[in-house]
Amino acid sequence: MWLKTRCEMQFAIDIPTPFVLMLRPRSGSQQWVAKEEYLMSPSVDAYEFTDDYGNLCQRIVAPAGDFTIATSARIRTGDQIDQAFGGVFVEIQHLPDHVLKYLLPSRYCECDRFGDMAREITAQSLPGYDQVAAIETWLRERIAYCPGSSEVPLSAIEVNQQQYGVCRDLAHLGISLCRSLSIPARMVVGYLHGLEPMELHAWFEAYVDYRWYTFDATQAVKRPGYVAIGYGRDAADVAIYNQFGPAVYPLHNYIAVELDEDGPDIRLLSQSD
Repeated sequence: MWLKTRCEMQFAIDIPTPFVLMLRPRSGSQQWVAKEEYLMSPSVDAYEFTDDYGNLCQRIVAPAGDFTIATSARIRTGDQIDQAFGGVFVEIQHLPDHVLKYLLPSRYCECDRFGDMAREITAQSLPGYDQVAAIETWLRERIAYCPGSSEVPLSAIEVNQQQYGVCRDLAHLGISLCRSLSIPARMVVGYLHGLEPMELHAWFEAYVDYRWYTFDATQAVKRPGYVAIGYGRDAADVAIYNQFGPAVYPLHNYIAVELDEDGPDIRLLSQSD
């Protein structure tokens, strides 16, 4: 599936303001970035680095006045979302080193508080992929997905108490339940073709059967069209921008994801990282 993505943010800035941005999708086994455009108006110097989670980040200082950031890309994504019912639980001693950090509690994912609950939810499931699938189903049936219902990230405990939330909130609870079973889980932020309302989206991945698999309790069925921009332990690691100094907020924020029928023929390999 070929997709065209676009993101545009406009700010009114009072004083020169440092930003760390996370707006560039990276190519990998589940997506290939064929073309990108990244514009800032007025133009400013930018320094790019890769953070501890492999995300492409850009450091800038935005000048006072009107400031616009606009990105677009053509991206090849998988034609289906891989599933692996029966996929095995990976014992801790066999996990890759870089996966271990996704077992630990983090700012919004208090996984050390959900052990009994997770075992109850997954009592009838085989260890591994089936446990995560049971958690996803439980979230979909028990936690109401309400776009626009929270302006700030909620912790997994808060989401479980109020029983509703936005996409990132459901992901936080799903991640916490997985980690409480010693299944590595991470948050992903990006785009989803056909999402209503169209905005940035968040979901989670779990490491079972020696690879990462996608889970999203906000959607009734698994469908293709995901474009990942950032990965992290929770929402604190995957903000598309962090700014420092007096708070500024976008005056205008536009997201678009469209089918691109004219993309070249590029075959994606199975995910193995």
